[in-house]
Amino acid sequence: MTQPPFPLPFEENETIEFSSEGIEFELEDEQAATEWLKKIIEQAGNSLRLLNFIFCSDDYLLHLNVEYLNHDTLTDIITFPYAEPPIIEGDIFISIDRVRENAQEFNVSFEQELHRVMAHGVLHLCGFGDKTPAEQATMRQKEDEALLLLNHL
Repeated sequence: MTQPPFPLPFEENETIEFSSEGIEFELEDEQAATEWLKKIIEQAGNSLRLLNFIFCSDDYLLHLNVEYLNHDTLTDIITFPYAEPPIIEGDIFISIDRVRENAQEFNVSFEQELHRVMAHGVLHLCGFGDKTPAEQATMRQKEDEALLLLNHL
């Protein structure tokens, strides 16, 4: 397990928090996002303890990627787990810069790409990988299911 940058104290509070670092960004509807993310966790057979989403810039996320993962590349998301499934506890850092660029590249809305990336991070915490082609296919299927779930809430 990767050493997290900001260890959290043990708490059983079933909370999802949203914040930003180095940029100004707020989700349009935090309450709806929280309900949706809790459903993803529940449907995967896991139990939420504490989950922090930190929205940031490319530069901020690149710094974390170099410092904690020894990867000198841009990425859209880094997930730091503090527990193992079925307990969900961790930090998910998302580069808003990267999400915007990827949305344009994939010809989808910013919101759709952001939601896909958010689901991706939660699915990692739920135990889904994306290293092999088979894992990538399963991850994409689970992301698609999460986006459909969001549309039905």
